[in-house]
Amino acid sequence: MITVDEALARLFALVEPLGIEEVPLVEAAGRVLARDVTASRDQPPFAASAMDGYALRAGEATPGATFTVIGEAAAGHGFAGAVGPGQAVRIFTGAPLPLGAGRVILQEDVTRDGDRMTLGPDFGPKDNIRPAGCDFCVGQALNAPRRLRPADLALLASMNVDAVPVRRRPQVALISTGDELVMPGETPGPDQIIASNTFGLKALLEERGARAHILPIARDTVRSLETAFDLAQGADLIITIGGASVGDHDLVGRVAGDLGLKRAFYKVAMRPGKPLMAGRMGSAAMIGLPGNPVSAMVCGHVFVVPVITRMLGLTAAPAPRRTTRLAAPLPANGPREHYMRARLTREGLVAEDRQDSSLLSILASADALLVRPINDPARQAGEDVAYLPL
Repeated sequence: MITVDEALARLFALVEPLGIEEVPLVEAAGRVLARDVTASRDQPPFAASAMDGYALRAGEATPGATFTVIGEAAAGHGFAGAVGPGQAVRIFTGAPLPLGAGRVILQEDVTRDGDRMTLGPDFGPKDNIRPAGCDFCVGQALNAPRRLRPADLALLASMNVDAVPVRRRPQVALISTGDELVMPGETPGPDQIIASNTFGLKALLEERGARAHILPIARDTVRSLETAFDLAQGADLIITIGGASVGDHDLVGRVAGDLGLKRAFYKVAMRPGKPLMAGRMGSAAMIGLPGNPVSAMVCGHVFVVPVITRMLGLTAAPAPRRTTRLAAPLPANGPREHYMRARLTREGLVAEDRQDSSLLSILASADALLVRPINDPARQAGEDVAYLPL
């Protein structure tokens, strides 16, 4: 067995960042920016009023001064002339500052009678002007790599970018294996259960930027597994669930090897998730996950999500951990890293009493995986512990 860290290092070595494609800005949310994108314009492209008020020459702004209002400037409709001595222009937020003006006085700080406007006694020191380029200038970059957030899309639009270079989404083939499985909605036989792992994994991976495809269930025969692997051709990553152990019906490793799998490792010192396998199979990476539902989902968080992140061109690193205090004592851990289903409470992190790797209901109620290092000593309430948020 190898450690979780060593398994991750070997997994990262199996994949590279995928190619780059351009997508319309409107479709770029959540995608990973692959190249720096630069602004083709200044924002704002002109000095603009930051408030509704009156634009006038900067040196003439004195309490009680009177001005002749000679026109109006609104957003999208600037004043065509210039502001001379003793003159002012009615101006609205976002409008270009008229030529000659150097200050905007707020409308609530003046009185107006027809075309005459008088400044009040206390209008403050601010000029209420947004200088040209105060947000960004031509050539300023939004740097890659980064997962594009809503605020990033708004910035790109303001930069006048309508197509965005992003990493191609990883294509993931999900293969559940086992004679005991049927799909949701079907009627199980007396010895069968419902396939669940692929649906949880598909949701998890697509949330992180991949496209996941659920293939037909592979039965416990060489021919069925060969057909499943054939259907997975063209995928960047093949994930099998179940059949990777050493029982008489666990054929995944043998069949994958016959089809050219170059194995990188088998078995990891962790629980749940010990019978994990990975390698390269033709043009695709392959990860063989355990069949127990919780084991598969835990390995999805610990291993598969970081691999997807690497394929999207982001930093190759373990899933980020957080630290909080423990709410109740825990006994010493053994020789495998333990990922315990847990709940975040006001008192701290509470590990669930039942940690059996078949209990999906416990996983569904958890919002964290409490990480116990190998041979971690007994822990007392109030001690700091690491966890992965779910």
